[in-house]
Amino acid sequence: MKVLLLGATGLLGHNVLLRLMAEGHRVVAVVRRADGIKLPQGGWETAEGSPLDYEVLVKASEGCDAIVNCAGCTDMSLRRYEDFLPANRELCRQIVHLMNERGIKTLVHTSTVNTIGFGDEDAEMQPPFKGSFYADSKQEGEQTVLAAACEGRHVVVVNPGFMLGPWDVKPSSGRMLLAAYRKPLMFAPRGGKAFVYVGDVAQVIVNALTHGSNGSRYIAVNTHACLSFRELYEMQAKVCGYRQKVLPAPNGLLLAAGRVGDALRWMGVKTQVSTNNIRQLLVSESYDSRRATEELGMPQTPIEVAIKEFYEWRKNNQ
Repeated sequence: MKVLLLGATGLLGHNVLLRLMAEGHRVVAVVRRADGIKLPQGGWETAEGSPLDYEVLVKASEGCDAIVNCAGCTDMSLRRYEDFLPANRELCRQIVHLMNERGIKTLVHTSTVNTIGFGDEDAEMQPPFKGSFYADSKQEGEQTVLAAACEGRHVVVVNPGFMLGPWDVKPSSGRMLLAAYRKPLMFAPRGGKAFVYVGDVAQVIVNALTHGSNGSRYIAVNTHACLSFRELYEMQAKVCGYRQKVLPAPNGLLLAAGRVGDALRWMGVKTQVSTNNIRQLLVSESYDSRRATEELGMPQTPIEVAIKEFYEWRKNNQ
């Protein structure tokens, strides 16, 4: 296929681009700047401009058979719901319009597992994720693209967990690993997340171009890696070969910090600390990725591999 790729400069986007190229697809990546893609080899086309600019999408989509959308706003320091909507909802509306205008039949859209309640894809989103600006806006985006899943189309939504691995150029999710790296003492929230190797999510997305059910969502997590933060940090210490004492951070202290963050945000200070964001760190997430495993051939790479490759990539690219 000739694939229009949005969000190619992020952690997931880099890995999806690699996988698309490896499987012989032709790729047009919409990027604000061509040097935002850090892959050493070429072989893809770039269309420079904002993916939020519809005219850029129209020009870039010439001759494309499919769209893969890995773009989105994940900045938890944003203070208004409206700040998340351009990338998480309005872009989805533009993609659907583009499909209608260009006759593109295939779309794989990346959302988040936090739009789904704990369990499988049929579980409804629950607080504290319901009420989160990020998750609520991603849910609106999902609903937009799924409404376009009419007869004759192939529209699939992939809902990844917390992705770790190489090509984390900012870094983004890898900041969670760096926060504890080689510290002799680490305080961790009592909750946990559904972690996943980013390469596994990339494989699911590429497989979803030709497999899966039209109008369906697919949870993409490692079912053996629904870990507490303490377990993650203990795993990292073992993988990287250092000793560390991990202690639980008191819930009351974290929530108090969240209230301070709320006040700062109300005064216009940009911070990721807020009561809702803290509450998300106190929840132990658990999801079932059986549908993605069975229908989209999702691998279950150990998270130890994700941690190792994250640090190997940083060592070789800094």
